Amino acid sequence: MAVKVANAPVNFGIYRADGAPLDPDALLGALAEAGYDGIDSGPIGYLGTGPELRERLARTGMGLAGGWVDLRYEDADGFTADLAGLDAALAVFTSAPAVDGRFAPRPTLACPAHPERSARGAAPGLPDAAWAGFASRVQRAADRCRDRGLEPVFHHHLGTLVETSEEVERLLELTDVSLCLDTGHLWLAGGDPVAALREWGGRIRQLHLKDASRRAHDRVRAAGGDLTAVVAGGAFPPLGAGEVDLPGVLDGLGGYEGWLVVEQDVPGSGQDLGRALEDQRANRAWLRAHGC
Repeated sequence: MAVKVANAPVNFGIYRADGAPLDPDALLGALAEAGYDGIDSGPIGYLGTGPELRERLARTGMGLAGGWVDLRYEDADGFTADLAGLDAALAVFTSAPAVDGRFAPRPTLACPAHPERSARGAAPGLPDAAWAGFASRVQRAADRCRDRGLEPVFHHHLGTLVETSEEVERLLELTDVSLCLDTGHLWLAGGDPVAALREWGGRIRQLHLKDASRRAHDRVRAAGGDLTAVVAGGAFPPLGAGEVDLPGVLDGLGGYEGWLVVEQDVPGSGQDLGRALEDQRANRAWLRAHGC
């Protein structure tokens, strides 16, 4: 196992490049001081682009782990329209190359939120007849990333069209895209991250390490809460405070080489930034205590 540990703007409620509650230089400095090796981009443009991004990272010695790009794979016209956003993200990632390719930025391909699944949880997924077109567009996006010299990873996510273990497996069968394993989102979708490492290990090229609580998730859902309420309701606590077998995940990494991105999804407004930074310091300390 050869890993570097990154953090992410999502841990501070930063979901938009404009109006972010924390200056990017302040965030990078605090995370570097806490012992992180890198950062996920967060919303494209938050950390800057081109020379500004490179200089900002260099000042703190931080690497760029990658970043999220969602595309409407279920909708041919929407997918075509979304490719401009993918190209913009790839331009950002290629402007911050890594000396060691194992730690190059990973374009993190994902679906946008699915309205019914986000609102109600157990809503139907993609119809069988739609999977071939969906997967072909995921493959096109992956190939587009590789044409720019970057290895993409697909991120399954609660409240989207790829959230369950069965949906992840179907996507892996129909494409050659690598996977970003998100331990917390898989757990809340009923999956087992330790088993996922055994079964999908050869395809995992990025790891989002996240704890999660099914008890909190189920309590919020039972009260009629949507995915935003699930996040606000504490379904993603600090590392070691939830139900995910995180030591088992670390033990199961085996020959994994790449970024381990610490994530703790929090609401996009009303954040106590001091508490958020304390949580991320504690998360880094938890990982050190467990050998990372």
